Amino acid sequence: MITIALAKGALLKDSISIFKKAGLDFSDALNIDNRMLTIRSKCGKGKALLVRNGDVPVYVSYGQADLGIVGYDVLRESDLVIAKLLDLGFGGCTMSLAVKEDSGYLKPTDLPANCNVASKFVKTARAYFEKMNIPVDIIHLTGSVELGPITGMAEAIVDLVATGKTLKENGLIKIDDLYYSTARLIANPLSLRTENTLQELILTIESSINTF
Repeated sequence: MITIALAKGALLKDSISIFKKAGLDFSDALNIDNRMLTIRSKCGKGKALLVRNGDVPVYVSYGQADLGIVGYDVLRESDLVIAKLLDLGFGGCTMSLAVKEDSGYLKPTDLPANCNVASKFVKTARAYFEKMNIPVDIIHLTGSVELGPITGMAEAIVDLVATGKTLKENGLIKIDDLYYSTARLIANPLSLRTENTLQELILTIESSINTF
């Protein structure tokens, strides 16, 4: 039986659609009354683990899941050993640098040296500013990073932006984009080498992407 780690939340519906096209139907996970953390496919050939987005690579790397679907933003932060297979094309967001609208900062180099930047994505933020040769202090937050500039704790944030509505409602604006993030299919390297049915499933998913 193939085990798949699926991220609860924004990616779940499209992730289930991808696997349904490939013959594994985990639609029961979309039932609003469902509280189960594992879902068997209707054909009985697959099992889905419903986990947080950031935990998908962990389950895949440690072999508790053969496959997983996770945002590229999470992969950029992870150092775990996994096989990165396919860009699935959905769940698109932009990793952006944002500041208070009335700050007067229009580009990254306008930020004062050694200022505070709040982010959930510490590795990404640090690499970005090092590449730009801009010295900053990164503050790791796990919740609403928009509060950093609002409270005065930080001059800027590095965060995922989908529609930009949250930024606008909190008086923030983007001044740079770091990269575009989409959902990615990943695999456990050992499973990928040894499970023929897994390889067949991946090929089926790849062929279906163009019609998704």
